[in-house]
Amino acid sequence: MAFGQPDAASAMTSPRLRWIQVPSAGYAPYDNEAFWSALRGRGALFTNSSTVFAEPCAEHALAFILAQARQLPQCFAGRLEDTVWPSARRRADSRLLLGQRAVFLGFGAIGRRLAQCLAPFQMDITIVRRHVRGDEEGVKAIAADRLDEALAGADHVVNLLPESAGTRHFFNASRFAAMQRGAVFYNIGRGVTVDQGALVEALRSGRIAAAYLDVTDPEPLPREHPLWSAPNCFITPHTAGGHRGEEERLARHFLANLERFVNGRPLEDRIV
Repeated sequence: MAFGQPDAASAMTSPRLRWIQVPSAGYAPYDNEAFWSALRGRGALFTNSSTVFAEPCAEHALAFILAQARQLPQCFAGRLEDTVWPSARRRADSRLLLGQRAVFLGFGAIGRRLAQCLAPFQMDITIVRRHVRGDEEGVKAIAADRLDEALAGADHVVNLLPESAGTRHFFNASRFAAMQRGAVFYNIGRGVTVDQGALVEALRSGRIAAAYLDVTDPEPLPREHPLWSAPNCFITPHTAGGHRGEEERLARHFLANLERFVNGRPLEDRIV
């Protein structure tokens, strides 16, 4: 067994390797049919650590959403720019989450936890899936062919997509154009899922009101990158999953799965 990030080519050809657990939610280096076929061919298992990162990432996204609703970054920035007391403007620009509409792209462990965190605010949450299963525990799910319709009515668009060949630049100029004017975009997924040039233009034109990004492409984002100066673009340095005790929680998650593996029980966060 391997707990870590083993070389994908070696893992494919190691006949004794029966189980891999990566200490991350993402697994892009392994996400191809040749790798999965090699594991399936010998009955090997692959798990990630989504359970460990669901809570911190959901809380980070919640903080983003609340910060925009209450205009916190704008208030903090105003303190540095001048001595004007912009109470009237900031009060007028603040919004209640009550009844607002959010669209999630991606609904794994993080998305499910974020939906729970937002439940007290009685937001209207829609998730977009390639295949609607009808078992989303009260969250409305629609098929991907209705994405533009969902974007046109959303106040908040939350990108939780993983990195894959099919998600690269998923959010492009046409998708930003489909969004309701004044909507807010959040990326807690992967930087490569967004055409960042198109995002900059959407912010500069006022098509979207703000963007909150925890991931970019590349990372670290160069200081001269236009995202840094784009209006109402707020960036955290891929810290959404970080939390005190992270390493211990990762180890405990692996040990719990190890016990299941030894005793022939289903593993948590199983991908294959």
